[in-house]
Amino acid sequence: MTQGLLYPSLGLEDAVLLSNGGDGLHIAPDQPRRDQISDAPQATCFDLARLLDRSSRRFSGLISAELTRLGIDDIGPSQVMVLLAVGDTEVSVGELLDRGNYVGSNISYYLKQLGDGDYIDRVTSQRDKRSARIRLSEKGRQLCADLRVAAKAFERAFCVEQDLRDLATAFQALHRLELMWANAARYGV
Repeated sequence: MTQGLLYPSLGLEDAVLLSNGGDGLHIAPDQPRRDQISDAPQATCFDLARLLDRSSRRFSGLISAELTRLGIDDIGPSQVMVLLAVGDTEVSVGELLDRGNYVGSNISYYLKQLGDGDYIDRVTSQRDKRSARIRLSEKGRQLCADLRVAAKAFERAFCVEQDLRDLATAFQALHRLELMWANAARYGV
């Protein structure tokens, strides 16, 4: 049975209908392709991936500067992103991997560093001693709170209302793109 799925394309106003024909996802024939809709220059997926990578590195630099300002030198931006991914909940290592992007690293190493620095608490399961849940310690919660305050100050200092709306729009578009890429990786294009 062919199942139609609606995936948003790069444009906020357009959508591309994809159908699962058994051997992967295909653009439905009655839908125009994105490159046929507009003559305006289009960003490729590779251009976007490079921009996202550069933006991620710039954001890591911003976090690093804030950590220096706060006098924290025992963890880096990657470990901070793990703390922010944990948030106010208690998560398993598997859930943590699903929430973040830890390319080229070992989440166990990050968790060990965070545990050694007293930023997280590791709670071993009573039923299965191999399984553990991770939650922020008081020190980890305070660091995340300090970083959120710094982010709000940055937004107030550098962003006008239109910039905040653009940021929300960009977040929505990137979230849809993430879902589209994840499904394309799972089911093929």
